[in-house]
Amino acid sequence: MKRIRKKHAGKEYVAPWERAFDRVLTPIEEFIHRQTTSGILLMLCAVIALFIANGTFAEAYHHFFQLYFTVGLENFQLSKSMHHWINDGLMAIFFLVVGLELKRELLVGELADVKQALLPIIAAVGGMLVPALIYFAINPSGHTADGWGIPMATDIAFALGALALLGKRVPQSLLMFLIAVAIVDDLGAVTVIALFYTETLNLMALGLAVLFIVLLVFLNLWGVRRLAPYLVVGAFLWVAMLKSGIHATLAGVILAFIIPMKPKYDPKRFLSLIGSSVDTIKDAYRKNENILINDALRSKVRALGNGAYLVQAPAQVLESQLHLFTAYLVIPIFALANAGVAIDFANISNIIVHPVTMGIGLGLVLGKLIGIAGFTWIAVKAGLCNLPKGLNMNHIIGVAFMGGIGFTMSIFIAELGFASHPEDLLMAKTGILFASFTAGITGFIWLYLASKTSETETEMSAATAADVKE
Repeated sequence: MKRIRKKHAGKEYVAPWERAFDRVLTPIEEFIHRQTTSGILLMLCAVIALFIANGTFAEAYHHFFQLYFTVGLENFQLSKSMHHWINDGLMAIFFLVVGLELKRELLVGELADVKQALLPIIAAVGGMLVPALIYFAINPSGHTADGWGIPMATDIAFALGALALLGKRVPQSLLMFLIAVAIVDDLGAVTVIALFYTETLNLMALGLAVLFIVLLVFLNLWGVRRLAPYLVVGAFLWVAMLKSGIHATLAGVILAFIIPMKPKYDPKRFLSLIGSSVDTIKDAYRKNENILINDALRSKVRALGNGAYLVQAPAQVLESQLHLFTAYLVIPIFALANAGVAIDFANISNIIVHPVTMGIGLGLVLGKLIGIAGFTWIAVKAGLCNLPKGLNMNHIIGVAFMGGIGFTMSIFIAELGFASHPEDLLMAKTGILFASFTAGITGFIWLYLASKTSETETEMSAATAADVKE
């Protein structure tokens, strides 16, 4: 229910969800908050999907996601199952957000400074390489070898959600380290999908995709800052990629890297313009205080809003706009559609020792631990880089366990690698779910105990210092 708040400088109508000037979050605070909430929601949707898939509505659940949905004109139609629309369509938006996050981190974020980025890059490379090698050692040949990319991925939303449950027990620098590792991990996963999980190519559709990419580049070079032209051409690029054989979701990443990261105005120019704009708004206000009937006032306020929009980088504006939609709708829907694994508990021992399940399980739990923590330790001992301030190897080990939460990207790669082998896909999803749960719980307990140890050591140090003073 709205209410009027009277202030010294006019009135304000206060209603839920309408905070503007009072709500100030830095980009990284907003990112962590949304990823954390998304991770918790993701966990809930995964549990719901598992409950339905192993209950009385299992058949209806699977039937629903196999229903076909057709869009387009009479001579050009796209007809896909609900499952495909989610994995090829909605997930393209997810990959667009991933691409925007990657671009921001590479240009102005944790990965922009080479010295600062070196440690998480090394850790992420180890966290991708070792799990893939473990999986390949267990599945060296045959079609099951195609799943080597599955244990390479880390689910940033799930991992941050689990880490956030520890609250202030973990330092902020650990969250930043995990984000940087997961972002590099996402870049690796996108590259693996593009290079190794591509179907037979349709050269005509691929040519059209290249044409749309060139058009997007020209929009950038021409200085277009409005998002609408990029999104329209991006939609055509998605269709061309869908028909080309290259996975359509990669259109989101390509689009993200082409959308401009530079705003129209720099802050200095914006402050100059906003000063003169405020003066003209005051002049219009003096003539008539009612903005509903004061056209001059309304148009000048609208112009101010347009200027405020253009002082922001288009890529960051889109990332902020899509993050909420992706975190609270796209990823939960993906979890509901893909986490519904029918687990045969009577045959669970055979499922666990299946090569695909073992390869993914050991890859995510042990591979991520050895890869992230091991490569970090080697890099520090070799003098290549230093641990972030306030962190020790106990923190890194905890994050390495958290890195074993694969889920979203792992399930996505599993859907690509075992599309023609439903039994192996079932084993893969089972391995991902069990490994992600094990890695998350282990990482949480490890970091909780590590934080308790740190608190005890701090208290002992303080007591010792007090005794010395006495």
